[in-house]
Amino acid sequence: MSSKRLKVSFQRREDSTTSHHCCVPQCTASAKFNSVLSFHTFPKEKELEKTWVAKIRRDNFIITNHTRVCSRHFQSTDLIEPPTPAGRRRLKHGAVPVLFQWNNYTLSAPRPGVWQRTERPKTETSQNKAPPMDVDHNYCCTNVTEPAALALCLDHNEDLRAEVARLQKQVEEMSISNKFGLERFAASDDDIRFYTRFATHAHLMAFWRQIEPATHKMVRVTRARTASTNEVPHTANATSLEPIDEFFLFMTYLSLGLMQKDLAHRFNIHQSTSEVFSSYKSHCTFKGLVGMAPHGAITFVSALYAGSISDKEILKQSGIVSLLKPTMAIMVDKGFLVEDCVPCKIYMPAFLSKRAQLSAPEVICCTWPNVAYLPKS
Repeated sequence: MSSKRLKVSFQRREDSTTSHHCCVPQCTASAKFNSVLSFHTFPKEKELEKTWVAKIRRDNFIITNHTRVCSRHFQSTDLIEPPTPAGRRRLKHGAVPVLFQWNNYTLSAPRPGVWQRTERPKTETSQNKAPPMDVDHNYCCTNVTEPAALALCLDHNEDLRAEVARLQKQVEEMSISNKFGLERFAASDDDIRFYTRFATHAHLMAFWRQIEPATHKMVRVTRARTASTNEVPHTANATSLEPIDEFFLFMTYLSLGLMQKDLAHRFNIHQSTSEVFSSYKSHCTFKGLVGMAPHGAITFVSALYAGSISDKEILKQSGIVSLLKPTMAIMVDKGFLVEDCVPCKIYMPAFLSKRAQLSAPEVICCTWPNVAYLPKS
């Protein structure tokens, strides 16, 4: 039989009180919040215990009542299914951990198939063998070799199916291990703390459940440009990451302060996918619109938008235009070109254009006392 690895799906308990950890080097599995992996004590037989210690590569290892080896290091055939009524999985007698990170969780030397193990007599080649002459075939006779050959083919097909299944599992495991995303680090709270600063995976998922309903309301650059040009929006998904992986990317950026190019390589996406990158600021930013009365009071605060969005688009998306009346007037910063977007009068500071100072009317315009001021983000 070909070696098989227990397929692990990272799920979490919310009410577990156990805190066992796997003692195998390079394994960070923990029993807390984990309802899929099982954690097993060392066997009582001394020789079998020595075999376990040798297999996990721990020299001078002290075994206690709390020492555990998780089920991902055993073949699926070593586990007794179904679990006990209490939910505990047991190992078959004599089971030994053989699947580790250093052997890619597979046995290094798979057993040859039936076709390779079966000895067959040497036959003459078709060139040296003369064709039969005038041989009558007796259709009533039974060829005794046909059932054996059929059984051999069936065994060979079973081995091939098992080999295909093993390779499919190996490909799935490699795809997960090579993918940089939340799914890869879900089983390790240490990695979650390093990449996101959340204490555990459970804390991160609790926060995500709070914000996930609002993710469909986010205004992306692609949709904003479509709205400004009156184009028909594309029905295909404009992002190459799932929303939760986008959130993980953002938390990784905040936690580690990685550069855009580094994030693109890690998440296997194009650098332009990160919509918070501002070409004006040359790094990731968020923009917002703030309204201020002439006496200094804040009168309007918009939501935050991606740093690559334009000032005019922020004005449209923020909702402030519907609050402005034709009898009002607003003052904006230089370069805030929104004259065609608002129904009221706009005052804007003039550009010096290589002059030493502004003219008197331009200075008066800059200090107009009865207008609301909209600074740039």
